Amino acid sequence: MTSTIILDLSRLLSRVRHHAPTGVDRVEMAYARGLMEHYGDRLQFAAVHPFGLYGRLPKDRTQNFLDETEKRWMCEDGTAAQRPIAEILPILSGLLPRKAPPGDNAVYVQSSPHHLTKPGLVRRILASERARFLCLVHDLIPIEYPEYARPDGAARHRARIETIVQLADAVIVNSASTGRSLQPWLDKAGRRFRIHVALLGTQEIPAVQPPAPADPYFLCVGTIEPRKNHLLLLNLWRQMAETRDRAMIPRLIIVGRRGWENEQVIDMLDRCPSLRDHVEERNGCSDRQMYALMRGARALLLPSFAEGYGMPVAEALSVGTPVICSDLSALREAGGEAPDFLDPLDGPAWKAHILDHAQKGPRYDAQMARIAHWRPPSWTDHIQIVTAAIDDLH
Repeated sequence: MTSTIILDLSRLLSRVRHHAPTGVDRVEMAYARGLMEHYGDRLQFAAVHPFGLYGRLPKDRTQNFLDETEKRWMCEDGTAAQRPIAEILPILSGLLPRKAPPGDNAVYVQSSPHHLTKPGLVRRILASERARFLCLVHDLIPIEYPEYARPDGAARHRARIETIVQLADAVIVNSASTGRSLQPWLDKAGRRFRIHVALLGTQEIPAVQPPAPADPYFLCVGTIEPRKNHLLLLNLWRQMAETRDRAMIPRLIIVGRRGWENEQVIDMLDRCPSLRDHVEERNGCSDRQMYALMRGARALLLPSFAEGYGMPVAEALSVGTPVICSDLSALREAGGEAPDFLDPLDGPAWKAHILDHAQKGPRYDAQMARIAHWRPPSWTDHIQIVTAAIDDLH
């Protein structure tokens, strides 16, 4: 049996200045909670610290850090401004890593892409811990769709995948779609380690929340970046603003920080008069506010060109909120048969579905009937697959 399980928390430490979490942040938190519940004292935390050191983290202080981080996510409004250095230095100083004697049969678990661009560092970590390596792969989008990434995004992600292919002993993927994208890399390298498919769990959303906006509104969640296809929605809302009675136009609420390579979207948000009274942008949002928006929305809109999984799809459906999203295999894995799946380039179809849902028309009623039979993927099921993968490596 594996004696020690070491969970890498580098991502959460690196994000200590940020108010609101990303999807990757939530996944690392879920791994910390789930593996702690399963393994108890056999679980150790480690990280490549923002100060540049690698080592084991003090367990009690790390658990306090996780608790405080979740509280901050729940209550603080996310803003573009980061927390001041003076505020986070005591936190990081209290989490300085220390070297620990390596155990026998250890497994090192990493659920984020943090520092995977540095294969030499990863190799030294695994050697110092004398551990096998289990890694979660979220997607290969920057490689498959370099036009949607930052200028250096494809090269950096290629380095991450090459590190995983060279050094991992097994891999978790968040969807079968991601697994299919990864398999050619293993074949090319002649590696034959196992790929475990584990859909990401669904965040439990409390039932009692602050009031959401009263008017019918639609919600779009995600970083404002090219592959998310916000431009489709903004053009549809501009067309509605110019052709329909004001009272017949639902609101669009976009929640997500501004990303990269999206000047046209930003220009529309900042300077298009037709959108001013109908589209609201929230660069950050506490979990409490997000949950209220999710529950009250007429539908979640996700017109992406590419996704590795689709966590917002599962979260919306879990609280009975319809989803209109792109017809992508990863989103079908997240939503099953419940959502309305559309071509991300078919503007007329998106408009027809949005107007139908705004009025609770027949398409809305049909999806609500499907949602009644849908069951969300759970973090319990995901962690069970992870622990089985760990046991396979002992």
